[in-house]
Order: sequence, then C-alpha cells, then structure tokens
Amino acid sequence: MSLPANTRAHLEGRLAEIGLALPSAAIEALLAYLELLLRWNAAYNLTAVREPLAMVDRHLVDALAILPFVRELEMADVGTGPGVPGIVLALVRPFERLWLIDSNGKKARFLRECVRVLGLPGITVVQDRVEALAPQPAFPQVVSRAYADLATFALSTRGLLAPGGRWLAMKGRRPDQEIAALPADVRVLAVHRLSVPGADGERHLVEMVREG
Repeated sequence: MSLPANTRAHLEGRLAEIGLALPSAAIEALLAYLELLLRWNAAYNLTAVREPLAMVDRHLVDALAILPFVRELEMADVGTGPGVPGIVLALVRPFERLWLIDSNGKKARFLRECVRVLGLPGITVVQDRVEALAPQPAFPQVVSRAYADLATFALSTRGLLAPGGRWLAMKGRRPDQEIAALPADVRVLAVHRLSVPGADGERHLVEMVREG
C-alpha cells in the first residue's frame, strides 16, 4: 500500500503552517513511517485514522507541534500507540534514549518494526504496564497523548520521572477540570495552546513538575 502522490506536498504545506523547516531527509523519514503505518493499519487496526492525509494532520503534525517543548535528548513516551509522538519526534530530532511504552502486543510489534526499518538508534520498545516501570536513571521528560487524565498520568508515571523532570501531556481542549484534580505535589508550569492545522478541535500541551 503506497501513499497518494500529493502526500509530501501536503506534509510540507502543514509544516510551513506551523513554522517548522525540516531537511529533505527528515521529510523522507516521516513519509516512510507513514507508509509503514498505513500498511500495518490495514491488517492490525493500530489507529482509527485511515486516510493518509488525515494521518499527516492527526499524527505527524500533531506530534511535531510539541517539538519546541521537547528540550532533552532522553524521554519516555507513555501509551505511545503507533508511536505518536515518540517515533515522529525521533525522526526529526534523534534521542540518546527513548522508551516507547505500550502494553498492546500488536502496537509493540509495529513499533519494533519501525525501529528496525527506519534505523532508529537509542529507542527501546517496552511492552508493559507503566506502573511497573522504574528505570535507572529516570527520564528528564515523560510525554503522553490521550493516555489518561492528568492525575492518573502523573501518579502512574512517577517511577519514570527524574527529580526536576517535566511531564508533557498532550490534550485537546484546555483541561481545567483535570488540572484542578491534580495531586497537591504536582504543579502545572504552563498550558500551551498549540496551532495544529487540520486537527479535529483544539490542541493544548500541559507542562507539569513534581514538587518536593
């Protein structure tokens, strides 16, 4: 299964809209990932998004919109699904250490195939429940997209986050009720309104730290 002829132009147009200039090699890598996702999705139903140009908007561009806030070269991506945002970010900014965490076997197999085919160094696919994980050293940033409410995200991933590290939670609408329900030792640093052309609704990124 191949991508439509206009996929590259669509991706480049969307990147221009969010002010992100990428080298040709990164564009090619993103398209190679997208083609792999399209092929596997037909057999294994990894994502409800099936149309290639919609995948560009809702997976590639959505993930790349948080790139300015990913400041470290080590990260854990919790509930990564088909590799969003982790693999997408790794294709444009290589990580020294990146864990892609998902308990779903089909998705883990797809992620391992992505790492192999796309030649991504420094990436470990972890098929396990996140609560059971306590890496040494812990990560300076832990990211999730549509994994859980903010309190559950913070509580279940405490073992992953290093002291002084940041949680990065990708959300749709501004999650004010979830923010109000956070544990007392979790502080919100910022809530960023993201510009994601082609997105089905609002997009926000919540930055949080653990105090004490």
